[in-house]
Amino acid sequence: MPPVLTTRRRFLKSAFPLILPAAVLGRAGAVAPNSRIRLACIGLGGQGTSNLRAFLADERVQVVALCDVDAKHRERAAALSKLGGGDCHNDFREVLARTDVDAVMNATPDHWHAGVAVAAARAGKDLYSEKPLGGSVADGRAICRAVAENRRVLQCGTWRRSGMKVRMACERVRNGYIGELREIEIGVPGAFAVRGGFTGTEAAEPVPVHFDYERWLGPMPARPYTAARCHFNFRWIDEYAPGYITDWGAHFLDVAQWGAGMDDTTPVEVEARDVKRRAGSLYDAPEQFHIEYRYANGVRVVMSSTDDKSRWGTRFVGSEGWIFTESEILKASDDAILRAKLKPGDVRLFESKHHHRNFIDAVLSRGPTAAPAETAQRAATTCQLGAIAASLGRPLTFNPVAERFADEAANALLAKPFRAGWSL
Repeated sequence: MPPVLTTRRRFLKSAFPLILPAAVLGRAGAVAPNSRIRLACIGLGGQGTSNLRAFLADERVQVVALCDVDAKHRERAAALSKLGGGDCHNDFREVLARTDVDAVMNATPDHWHAGVAVAAARAGKDLYSEKPLGGSVADGRAICRAVAENRRVLQCGTWRRSGMKVRMACERVRNGYIGELREIEIGVPGAFAVRGGFTGTEAAEPVPVHFDYERWLGPMPARPYTAARCHFNFRWIDEYAPGYITDWGAHFLDVAQWGAGMDDTTPVEVEARDVKRRAGSLYDAPEQFHIEYRYANGVRVVMSSTDDKSRWGTRFVGSEGWIFTESEILKASDDAILRAKLKPGDVRLFESKHHHRNFIDAVLSRGPTAAPAETAQRAATTCQLGAIAASLGRPLTFNPVAERFADEAANALLAKPFRAGWSL
C-alpha cells in the first residue's frame, strides 16, 4: 500500500489538515452506544474481502471508505459495499485524513502492517489489524507503542481466540486438567502450493495499468515487477514474510501462548533445524522446518511443517494427558477431559463468540478485545524468532523483556531494513 512511512512531519503535512477534531486525536472517548461505527477497509485482497463481508454483516457498522492499490480489488469491494468512486482510494493516507472514519480494517501485506497501523493510531482510528501484528519484531513494537500512546482499541486477526473449542482447550490446560504442562506440539503445512500456478521463476513483466506497484512495494527495496511477487504470493518471499512460520504459525503459536498462560512473554531459547527452501526461485521462504522453543518456566514448544493435515493445530501435552485443538476440532487423550466442567475457582479465559463483532463491541465500550496489541506482539515475536533462527541456522537466546538476542547478528534481523526515505 502507499507511502506513509516518510518522515512523520512530511506525512502529516501531506496527508492531514492542520486542525483535527478532538475525536480524531483520540480525546473524545467512546463512540455513543447508539451510533454506527464508520469503518474504512484498507487492503481488499482475499482476507481483506473476507473481513469486509464480516463487518458488512454487523448492523452496528457502516463501511464508508475502501482502499487498495489494485483497482480491481477496489471495484469488487465497492460492489459488495455499494460505495461510489468517491469513497474508493488508492492512497490510505486519504482514508486516514477523513473525519468520518472511526475505525480501520488493515489487511495489507505483512510489510505494510506497521505503516498503516501506526499512522491509523496516530490519526485516532481504532484498528482491526491482520496477523502477524507486524512484519518484524520492531514493527510490532512500534504498533504497540502507537496504540498505547493514542489510546486506541486494536484487535489482531488471530481469530482462533474467538473460537469456543479453542477456548475450552486452553481453559482445561490452564486449570491442570491434563496435569502439569510439559510440551506443546504445533503442526503447520509443509511445502506450500502456490496460488495461480506461479513457480517463482517468472521473468519481469510490465506493471498492469490497474495496479500501483510502487505503492505496493512501499518501504521495501525496489524490485522488478512480476505478478508472481504480489498479492498473496508475497508470503513465499523471505524478504517480505517467512512463509507459514508467520502465517499459520501466528495462529497456532498464539493458541499455545494462551493455553500456557504465557501471553505476556516469549521463549528464551529457539533453534531451527531441517530447514528447506526452494533453489533458484523467487520463492525462498522456508517450506519445511522444525523449530524448537523453550520458555523460562521450562515449557517446550515444537513447531514442525507436515503434510499430515490431522496434525495441523496445537497439541498440549501434560503429565496426565493431552488435548488438541484447531478451529472447530477438539480432541483429548481421554474424553473425560473434554466432558469435565470447570469448577468455581477455575481460571476462565476471555470469551468472545465472534472476532469481528468483539472488535466493534470494544470500539463502542472502550473495553478489551480478544487479541489486543501486546498479546498479538508476543505471539508474532515468537513466530519471528523462529524465522530468524531458520535464517541463521544456530541456537539463539532471547530476552523477552528487552526483546533482544544475545547474538548481534540475530539482533540485526529484528527489524526489516526500509529503503532510503522511509521510516516509521
